[in-house]
Amino acid sequence: MQRHQRSDRRDSRDRPARERPEPNPRDLRRANSADRPRSPEIDDDVTGKELDREAARQLTTLNEANRTWVAKHLVMAGRLIDIDPQLALEHALAASRRGGRLAIVREAVGLTAYAAGDYAEALRELRTYRRISGDSTHVPVIADCLRGVGKPEKALELAEDVENVQLSRATRAELAIVCSGAYADLGDYQSAVTALEIPDLDYQRAYPFSPRLYTAYADALERVGRTEEAARWRRQTAVAEKALGAGAYAEPDILDFDDDPEESVTLPRVEDVVTDTTSAAHPEGGNL
Repeated sequence: MQRHQRSDRRDSRDRPARERPEPNPRDLRRANSADRPRSPEIDDDVTGKELDREAARQLTTLNEANRTWVAKHLVMAGRLIDIDPQLALEHALAASRRGGRLAIVREAVGLTAYAAGDYAEALRELRTYRRISGDSTHVPVIADCLRGVGKPEKALELAEDVENVQLSRATRAELAIVCSGAYADLGDYQSAVTALEIPDLDYQRAYPFSPRLYTAYADALERVGRTEEAARWRRQTAVAEKALGAGAYAEPDILDFDDDPEESVTLPRVEDVVTDTTSAAHPEGGNL
């Protein structure tokens, strides 16, 4: 399949400069900048109807033309975030040009920017998403972005601010991992260990996030010279991955490349971008 075939419909970048709306100088989104690039091309098979029900519901506030435009670019962002994060970000920014007031669009821009390593952009967009949606799901990502822009102290302050906010088990674990990293950034390696000693650091029970939590804990223990304990937790990481069918024990994706045009590879959809990246949908763990 030929990827990134341009749609026949022209976007605003195809119009003469005098016909384009002037950017709002108070709108600091990159999508609003005067020198923004052309919108990336959309795959031929994308209709925009691939969005999940909640995403589609949010887009109903747009007119039909803008709704289709935004939906298609969100689908492309979802397809590409794990394959080409930078191109996924360009699609999310394109969606933002016509749907930038929607929470789902700001979320998509923030998560694709984070995947692409653009922490300043991700920070701005995910903060906006949290403000307009009231959703704290991505607090760990926001905190990690603060680390990414050289502000580990602010990451720790954010974690303290949300201490009494009801977060999912997975979100709390991810936030603990980020806080541990922030303490390590500051050279406080003992606090990096303590930050990970949360109730969900359970040696006998594995949750979807447990291998990451175990590994972070083992790393932190090694930094303070507790090598035997670190080795024990690394061994338990392998046990957890086996129990969960994750990591080295995950079933590999097998791609069959042939010349049959009827066959196509199923790629991630937009819900892979805009749902809980901390696996909050799987609150229960498996006994080891």
